[in-house]
Amino acid sequence: MTQLFASADPASVVAVARSWLGTPYHDQASLRGVGCDCLGLAQGVWREVVGPEPFPIPPYSRDWGETGPREVLADGARRMMIEVSPAEAGPGALVLFRMMPRAIAKHVGILTGPDSFLHAYERLGVIEEPLTSSWRRRIAFAFLFPQR
Repeated sequence: MTQLFASADPASVVAVARSWLGTPYHDQASLRGVGCDCLGLAQGVWREVVGPEPFPIPPYSRDWGETGPREVLADGARRMMIEVSPAEAGPGALVLFRMMPRAIAKHVGILTGPDSFLHAYERLGVIEEPLTSSWRRRIAFAFLFPQR
């Protein structure tokens, strides 16, 4: 895929993302150290790496089994990020997971290494964990943060 914009430094993205480790889980929040969900983590990293968010995020459902004709998260990411194939995604890439077969992608993580990622998970908060084959096969989309 061709890139129209330069991507942010992956090491900076990973460092900012790791600064959110331990933030408690809170649905539809995005405050480091206070609370966030998976999308809120991505929003917070965006604000620190890129700048102000270009548009407000509307309320969304937590249903990982949601189906429909539109990939709402991927469509939103395409408006402001650089899409790459999941196979090309490396540290610093935002990945969208399809948590159930035939459902739309509803979970967000940030790759921190070739075999690790960071995400906000209910009851656990922001954690970094291995990108196991179970997680890897759920990746539906990948995006790079643009430069500021």
